Amino acid sequence: MSAQTARRHRLGKAQRLQLRGYPVPTLHLARKTGCHGFQGDRFIPNRSAMDFEIARFNLLREINENSTSLLNVASPVKEEYKRKLAENLLHDSSALENSKILAFNKKSCSAHKSTDYPLQQVFLADLAETCVSKKHYRYIPQSPERILDAPELVDDYYLNLLDWSCKNVVAVALGTTVYLWDAESGGIEQLMQTSEEDDYITSVAWASDGKHISVGLNSTVIQIWDVNRGSQLRKMVGHSARVGSLAWNNHILASGGRDSHVINHDVRAHNHIISVLRGHHQEVCGLKWSFSGQQLASGGNDNLLHIWDMGSSMYLYRLNEHQAAVKALAWCPLQTNLLASGGGAADRCIKLWNCQTGVCLNSLDTKSQVCALLWNQHQKEILSSHGHSQNQLCLWRYPSMVKIAELTGHNSRVLHLAQSPDGSTVVSAAADETLRFWRVFGSPALSSSSASIKGAEASGLSMQSIHIR
Repeated sequence: MSAQTARRHRLGKAQRLQLRGYPVPTLHLARKTGCHGFQGDRFIPNRSAMDFEIARFNLLREINENSTSLLNVASPVKEEYKRKLAENLLHDSSALENSKILAFNKKSCSAHKSTDYPLQQVFLADLAETCVSKKHYRYIPQSPERILDAPELVDDYYLNLLDWSCKNVVAVALGTTVYLWDAESGGIEQLMQTSEEDDYITSVAWASDGKHISVGLNSTVIQIWDVNRGSQLRKMVGHSARVGSLAWNNHILASGGRDSHVINHDVRAHNHIISVLRGHHQEVCGLKWSFSGQQLASGGNDNLLHIWDMGSSMYLYRLNEHQAAVKALAWCPLQTNLLASGGGAADRCIKLWNCQTGVCLNSLDTKSQVCALLWNQHQKEILSSHGHSQNQLCLWRYPSMVKIAELTGHNSRVLHLAQSPDGSTVVSAAADETLRFWRVFGSPALSSSSASIKGAEASGLSMQSIHIR
């Protein structure tokens, strides 16, 4: 074989045609490009466009269906179940029916929209909800915004000498006199004074209208005053010992005395006594109506807590788990039938009750005498004030009862707590003869610290000390 012949054998057909001078046809393969680039041609399958798992499943399914077609009858419920399962697991309800063994074209870009992925939609929705509901912990000031001197504040655990009206006026009893402090203007006025020198005030409570206030005296008398006129409207008797606790329910006023009785008065009627509730054996030092007005909680120096139904003179529940006097009582504004109670120095516990069943839900040993309790109106939190030995205020998160903050500043036991109408500020009265205003709860409308400062200024509170008298 000559060298030229061997060279021709080594050359391909196209090269031999070029040597002979013939034009060589060029084959242009049709290619489609899209958002995913090269998609192959009509003869070569595109592996990226195929789902081998579904293809294999379809092949095996056809074999199984052919072999059992005479034995099984397709159920509409079963077919619908398969369709729903494919819609959620395979992102496409027709994936099992339309999936091809060999695919030559990729799916269009629109096929990957989020609407084709139901599970992905659910996940993204849950993720967005989680991000929106993420809690932002607020700043709780550790010092009071304002301090008022309260000379001659009686140091008696069983009395209730402080209240804050819906008109933003604080009433405090100092010895024989009731003073009113306007939180907006900062003005102070004397409302009344006992007529007898040996008499003193044992309890005060605002009516829901913010215009009338009840005053209980050591002389067993209850007085009703019109604040706008500065005049006494009426005087009511019924107890045989001092009246240490008062609680309003519209026109019904409940009073608790050292005679161990709870009396319900209709302040509109001449014969004002509606009912006398007998269940305690010693002084009644705590009274609170539920927000519905259908139940009354009473705590006494006999370590008992009673729940009374409106209109009944027999207690619904007698709860005897406290080991000391029960003065601190607070109904939760965010959860019906939830009541918090606090025990004295020998008990030191905060107990949470379901007053629909009479069951104790939780008990927390605070390591200190519990004097008063207040719920946050906007969040599930509860504030407690304490006596011996730390004289502090503690903020607890419900239902875990984890301590969020501890506020100190009083030098003696913190006997009383009252809450502002907007629920943001709490005033505490202690045996050290001071009133301290704490912005412990904050306002739901104010999220930043600067907004909180503006809110405090708007309410007339600032860090300064003045005398009530």
